[in-house]
Amino acid sequence: MDARQIQRHFVAVMAKHLPPSASALQLLDLDGRSGGLLAELRADLRIRHCPAAKLSDATLQPGSIDAVVAYDVDIDDGALRKALRVLRPGGRLIALQSRGAVHASQPRQLRDNGYVRILVEPALDGLGVLLRGERAHLSADTAERILTVSGADADMLDLAAFRGHYLHLLIQQQPNLPAWKRQPDDPISWRAAAIAREGMPTLLAFSSLPKAVAFMQPAALAGTIKDINKVGKFSRVTAETWRWGAILNPTPDLLAADALAWVEIDPATAEAPDE
Repeated sequence: MDARQIQRHFVAVMAKHLPPSASALQLLDLDGRSGGLLAELRADLRIRHCPAAKLSDATLQPGSIDAVVAYDVDIDDGALRKALRVLRPGGRLIALQSRGAVHASQPRQLRDNGYVRILVEPALDGLGVLLRGERAHLSADTAERILTVSGADADMLDLAAFRGHYLHLLIQQQPNLPAWKRQPDDPISWRAAAIAREGMPTLLAFSSLPKAVAFMQPAALAGTIKDINKVGKFSRVTAETWRWGAILNPTPDLLAADALAWVEIDPATAEAPDE
């Protein structure tokens, strides 16, 4: 396996730690390589490049970045503080050292420079080290945090005019078991939430995971939707094959006017899940 292939495997690990975002994830690449590889795995990235040493010179608005990534880059205290400044609340620094190792000083350094929810662990099969830290949220209220992220996308968007790459559906999965309790060949079925209009189901679709959760939480509390146990993520190409219509980013009050319906969806057509 050559160096490029090894890097791809490490960057795939980094991709799993990208935070939930609006329909476009704003990403800052400090190494000039990992951003392009991440874009091969995720079509919804909006990538900016800036060497760690020049972060202070970059024209980046404070709180404008969802994730800062750094592959095999030495990041000193100054760069950590500058990266934290451009991250939005809940945004993440994701750094990977392919030849590094876990050390007690690493979480301490992240903590001392203002990061929270810190994770330091071997990166891949015991090789390298992955470091992750977040900028603190402004609120301890989970619902408020979700609304802050989801607010970057408007309600009731015109699906025909939507330029995002993924749609998210509210799913009832049967059997409702975690992956570790199922055998690889155990069948599962998915039903996606929809509304009934003129005898035809119209899917409830969302531009991002936070947007879907922001809809689901108040609807579940009001009792207008029940037993949702998954949010499915689908590419725009897949969505264009659906024979049903869709309403993008509906608000929960929609369910007061229209009856809830369900549509069978093939789980194999979904993308890999977000965190």
